[in-house]
Amino acid sequence: MSLFSQVLAVNTVIIIATVFTASVAARIDIHTPDGTESFLVAILAILITALVNGWILRRRFGPLQRLIHALEDVDLESPTLDTRAEKGEPADVELLRTAVIGMLARLDLERRRRAGAVIAAQEAERARLARDLHDEVNQSLTGIMLRLSAIAADTQDPAARATLREVRDLTEDAMAELLRLSHDLRPTALDDLGLSAALEARLQRLGVDTSLQVQAEISSDLPVLSADQQTVLFRVAQEALSNVVQHAGARSVTLSLQPDGDAGVMLRVADDGCGIGNRLDPFATPPGERDRAGLTGMRERALLVGGNLDLRTSPRGTTVELSL
Repeated sequence: MSLFSQVLAVNTVIIIATVFTASVAARIDIHTPDGTESFLVAILAILITALVNGWILRRRFGPLQRLIHALEDVDLESPTLDTRAEKGEPADVELLRTAVIGMLARLDLERRRRAGAVIAAQEAERARLARDLHDEVNQSLTGIMLRLSAIAADTQDPAARATLREVRDLTEDAMAELLRLSHDLRPTALDDLGLSAALEARLQRLGVDTSLQVQAEISSDLPVLSADQQTVLFRVAQEALSNVVQHAGARSVTLSLQPDGDAGVMLRVADDGCGIGNRLDPFATPPGERDRAGLTGMRERALLVGGNLDLRTSPRGTTVELSL
């Protein structure tokens, strides 16, 4: 039973017990006309008192029930309580609302702190792997390629020389792939030249590696962004462009990075592909498909820096917007 039902039942029992105790004390005899009339009046008084008591209790418990419903609708991605204090609300309910709002704020702060620590650790590990691939593995492959070239030059057998050159070309392809992986893990342009240069380099390489028509609209008058904000903007753009290449079947893609308001910035990636299957909720996982970890990761990164990620999709294409 709910708390309202329990209090109403207890109060009704108390009212009935009180009335009948008073009746016994007054020695009402229901076998006489006067006694029957007094008994009916007592029953009517009990019913009226119980109804009034229920109405008052419902009004008193109403704010608590509305607070419970508001808690059930809290979005865990952005935990805020969508309810306000009402006029004449009991002080206990107001204290409970204040405590819940404080608890949600602490939970959100702790979630952001942990997510920030995880993402910072991921970026540090990405940077370390990128350096190792570029400085150690790539240098070793360079040495192998130079050695193969020298051996091929000294070999008199044409067949052996052709085989050595083929192996050298494969080694050169492996070097190019390692450089691409190193750039994807942590682009040096992001650390050395900033966000705009890193995005332009990413788009330039995308235009070379694919048949997409790539258009960049990057403003030169962007507000000052922290390192975390630049990293989040780049990773969201990187994931959105990767989705376009792998899933959209698009012919063209446009990346826009423009100032938004006094000190904000808006990142927009739009394509003309086939869109996402679930157009009502693009973040939902369709039955039988893998979790959309990429989209979820984009939203988590956006929340980390206080941004808002909006994803709109239709049969004519998909648009991803991140506003900070």
